[in-house]
Amino acid sequence: MEYSEKNISSLLRELNEIGIALSAEKDHARLLELILVKAMEITNADGGTLYSRTEDNHLKFETLHNRSLKVHKGGTSGEEISFPPLSLFDDEGKPNNHMVAACAAISGETVNIPDAYASEEFDFSGTRNFDSKMGYRSTSFLTVPMTNHENDIIGVLQLINAIDPKTEKVISFSGIGQQVVESLASQAAVTITNKTLIDAQKDLFDAFIQLIADAIDEKSPYTAGHCRRVPVLTNMLAVAANKIKIGPLKDFSLTADEIYELDVAAWLHDCGKITTPEYVVDKGTKLETIFDRINLVDMSFEILKRDAVIESLKSKLRNADTSADIDQELENDTELQDELMTLVKEREDIRRYNVGGESISDEDTKRIEEIAERTYVDPEGETVNLLAKEEIQNLQIGRGTLSVREREIINNHVSVTIKMLESLPYPKHLTRVPEFAGGHHEKMDGTGYPNKLTKLQMSVQARMIAIADVFEALTASDRPYKKAMSLSQSLTILGQMKLDNHIDADLFDIFMNDKIYLEYANKYLGEKQIDDIDLENIPGYIAL
Repeated sequence: MEYSEKNISSLLRELNEIGIALSAEKDHARLLELILVKAMEITNADGGTLYSRTEDNHLKFETLHNRSLKVHKGGTSGEEISFPPLSLFDDEGKPNNHMVAACAAISGETVNIPDAYASEEFDFSGTRNFDSKMGYRSTSFLTVPMTNHENDIIGVLQLINAIDPKTEKVISFSGIGQQVVESLASQAAVTITNKTLIDAQKDLFDAFIQLIADAIDEKSPYTAGHCRRVPVLTNMLAVAANKIKIGPLKDFSLTADEIYELDVAAWLHDCGKITTPEYVVDKGTKLETIFDRINLVDMSFEILKRDAVIESLKSKLRNADTSADIDQELENDTELQDELMTLVKEREDIRRYNVGGESISDEDTKRIEEIAERTYVDPEGETVNLLAKEEIQNLQIGRGTLSVREREIINNHVSVTIKMLESLPYPKHLTRVPEFAGGHHEKMDGTGYPNKLTKLQMSVQARMIAIADVFEALTASDRPYKKAMSLSQSLTILGQMKLDNHIDADLFDIFMNDKIYLEYANKYLGEKQIDDIDLENIPGYIAL
């Protein structure tokens, strides 16, 4: 093919445009496809193949085209290439120079062959067999190694049968065409290498994020899986919100990059818990700290019972009949037996109060204080109350098992999360991660924490993580302070939170109408938890 100055100028301009297009392409398969197609267009080649070099020194078929045969395999075609990879070296480590693609990869030099059938340097027997089966004639070959900026050969670009646009006959690949393809191959190699490095960095980043989440989950057997399940729920809700065509969020949409940003935030939403003491995270009863202090209370009751017996014995010994059966005497002592029964009942009450619940009555609060007034003599000879002031306060906790101080410690994990995430240098597409992750305990009415944000002060993405965090916690079966709730119970509480303006009402409606709860339940909940749902009985439910 003859090239005029005008054609050369057009080629250079096209080469520049191709370079821009290659840099913009993010999908690896489409990128490889684009490289081959553009090389064929520049040289007016009838066919071509792009190989990638593997770590074990093979050339792997990535994509191939042939226009006249209407063949398209690999790349974006969806049809796999059945040809085995080409080995660059034989079993003895000698270079496989008799194969033209391997030779180009090994030598780093372009191979331009006018007629493959006339070539004695390379083995084209496979090509001839292909031609014989397909009724084709492979003539001119241009095989160009793809060398990146580090001088590494990462693949080979091979073009077949340059076509003269005027005569439509097969011709040789010209010197100028070769130079342009070499330039394209070099650009493509750099682009592929850069993308590979970016992908590797992303994979490392993702793995590191999941490592942190796993570390947090492993810190406590009771929250294992929480940091993994919240991203799943969040993503389900994001995908559903993207599809909704009615309601307040009908115009809301997220790009692939924005969904990834949300995924990262969901994975890291609890990273601040890495600083939270385990005894607070794992606290299953009101008196538990490093260990459950109910055992100490049990011991105190045993001391009281022992003291009661001792006092009874002392009284009897003062008027003792040495022939009397002491055990029988004690059993007959109704005053002693009543006192022992009272102590047993009080101990049972304290153990019951030690279990967390949704509320505690004024009567129970008073009962705890009455029992606490009992005294005994400790090993130091000091008279002490049955319950210390802190133990009384813990037993009188109204909801759950955490004291005010302990709840402040737990709540602080969100502030630590925000602080940790805001300290990181983010690329442009991840700058909102701290805001998304830091809002998962905020409430729409401004009564949440740590910043008491209202709905209008929060992004839709942050509100998504908030709902996901609540629903995961409600349905979780591994919490020390509650039993696993059924699906209907969890949805009832979630619906009430909508009515109380604690969660985003619009997202709750999508959550319900798209049956995200059921999709999640089928994957993560036990069979016994998945009960029948009567939507009419779910507070706040409105069919869209």
